[in-house]
Amino acid sequence: MTRFPHDEFAKGFLESLLSPFGEVQTSFKISSEVREVDVYFQPNASIQPIPELGLLGNIA
Repeated sequence: MTRFPHDEFAKGFLESLLSPFGEVQTSFKISSEVREVDVYFQPNASIQPIPELGLLGNIA
């Protein structure tokens, strides 16, 4: 459990928004250094920019 409830909310919200368009992992560990990513999104190859999500769709 996280110390920051808004952090957990944001991770869940992004996961629910992006999951139809690709693979989403929360708390993704990066092996090259001792770091952790809050949300890791890898879009499906067949998906074009996601206009329904606005700026978030362009970033994703």
